[in-house]
Amino acid sequence: MNHNSQPFFTGLHTGVPPTYETLKEEHEVAVLGAPQGSGPVTSTVVNIRSETVVPDHIVWSLFNTLFFNPFCLGFVAFAYSVKSRDRKMVGDVIGAQSFASTAKCLNIWALVLGIIMLAVSIAVIAVFFTASVQALFHD
Repeated sequence: MNHNSQPFFTGLHTGVPPTYETLKEEHEVAVLGAPQGSGPVTSTVVNIRSETVVPDHIVWSLFNTLFFNPFCLGFVAFAYSVKSRDRKMVGDVIGAQSFASTAKCLNIWALVLGIIMLAVSIAVIAVFFTASVQALFHD
């Protein structure tokens, strides 16, 4: 490469076009084929761990902990969800699946019992409200 210093902008007053240097690049391409040497052929094996998706149900457990928490089932489900997430981070897929399964079962029970308790509460409040309204207007 030419190492002579030239100004970047030659200016309009010089009248001489800038000189460009032609670059020549050589590329060598090897043809793949059978190994050339008589030495032993080595191979590399790369084990790629498959990302097994294990749902930990932590959002569902948090929802049940905050809104439907009969007999503290939502809180226990949340604890199992956190344990499942911890096992997944460590790489123990079997343990993560076990804790996630327990959390799912507890979440189902918490949700069903919570809905039943909510329905019973609404029914009891409706019965007492209608009874008190009838008592007011009856007298």
